[in-house]
Amino acid sequence: MQGIVIAGTHSGCGKTTVTLGILAALRKKGYKVQPFKAGPDFIDTGLHRLITGRTSINLDLWMCGRGYVTDCFSRHAADADIAVVEGVMGMYDGAISTADLAAVLGLQVILVVDAYGMAESAGAVVRGFRDQGLGIGEKEITNPRLAGIIFNRIASDRHYQRVKDSVKDVPVLGYVPRSIDFKIPHRHLGLTVAEEAPISAEVIDKLADTVLEHIDVNEIVRRRGSAEARKEKTSRLPSVQSLELKIAVAYDKAFCFYYEDNLDLLRQAGAEIVMFSPLTDSRIPDNIDAVYIGGGYPELYAGELSGNRPMRESIKKWSDEGRPIYAECGGFMYLTGGIYDFDNVFHPMAGVFPFKTVMRKCRSRLGYREAVLKEGSILGKKGAVVRGHEFHYSEIEKNGQRSAVRGQHADLVYSVKNGETEYLYDEGYRVKNTLGSYIHVHFGSNLTIAGSIIDFIKEGHGKDHYCGTRESQERCE
Repeated sequence: MQGIVIAGTHSGCGKTTVTLGILAALRKKGYKVQPFKAGPDFIDTGLHRLITGRTSINLDLWMCGRGYVTDCFSRHAADADIAVVEGVMGMYDGAISTADLAAVLGLQVILVVDAYGMAESAGAVVRGFRDQGLGIGEKEITNPRLAGIIFNRIASDRHYQRVKDSVKDVPVLGYVPRSIDFKIPHRHLGLTVAEEAPISAEVIDKLADTVLEHIDVNEIVRRRGSAEARKEKTSRLPSVQSLELKIAVAYDKAFCFYYEDNLDLLRQAGAEIVMFSPLTDSRIPDNIDAVYIGGGYPELYAGELSGNRPMRESIKKWSDEGRPIYAECGGFMYLTGGIYDFDNVFHPMAGVFPFKTVMRKCRSRLGYREAVLKEGSILGKKGAVVRGHEFHYSEIEKNGQRSAVRGQHADLVYSVKNGETEYLYDEGYRVKNTLGSYIHVHFGSNLTIAGSIIDFIKEGHGKDHYCGTRESQERCE
């Protein structure tokens, strides 16, 4: 397992552009590249896949722990020539940082430094990152080895020479010119998703050529290290079972935020994944056993989703019959009575949950989440702990959380804490055997989740109820 971590001095320094450029250059040179993303971000992983043709995997120490993360890295990088891990925020930022991940994986770091408005001062910046390790407050800072520096937004050859000469004892591998014509459109949750093809093949090729011209890619390959992860107790992944059940997974431009590991763990637990589109299909697939609707941008496609009435009715009927649905964030919004978009235009949705959601101009919530199940549900038994991440601009319409819609109400089954394990609120809405939440749960955070989903589905076959109903709570406790 040979790889490198690409870190930045801060968010917005050009880390993603440099990462995409290096991925494109390596692939153009004929290397088989396995991309990874530090942290919970879905959008960067999609862009990695667009460049490399391989699924990018999230590596998150807080959600999944060291054992799972090292196993995950080993599995996915095993057949690659080189693994490239894109960091998150600044190199040392966060309770568990990019530097920590590099140390756990035993990989060296390439540091991206934004040189805009800077010359000789660049050397001081690099020296500070190289020497960090004394700690901030009570936190001991990991100090991984810097394999090299890449400067971003260099104005000229003279500018590059000045910043390069200021750096001592760390190799400078090259730069990205300020004049590069490469932009990825942004929107409220970040970069445009890969499913919308924001980067053409021509632009990718041009990006690769720019990197090959200005960055020593051969030296990056030479400096890739063999991962020597710290000896941790490895996670026990479920053994692959024969495919017994089919889970319909919503996947299109409106719903594309999934941890790839979640789908892999469901397959290992015995599920066949069947993709469908709430945007373009007229109903959920035939002969399935459950529905999984992940996050995405339903607010941007609210008119199309609302206009596809046959699909909305198919979802509502499935839920009304007590059949299992699990939905997260955007998928959760789709299951509500409707979405008020950014212009306050209302779009009816599936109507499973007895409230509506409203888009806000500013961010509603962001951060790691730990949820304890107050009752048994599709994700596990009472008392089970799952971890995930929350990031959204919408919220439930005020005074609508428990309002009646056709005699229904939603139970709250999560007790939610933040990344510091401080209690925040109760969440996790359940109507019959439909569970929805704003939290993107990583199934690797608790390796019983995938099996619990399979067991939950099996218990409902040929019955009028599932384990999640009030009448059968004792089965889950």
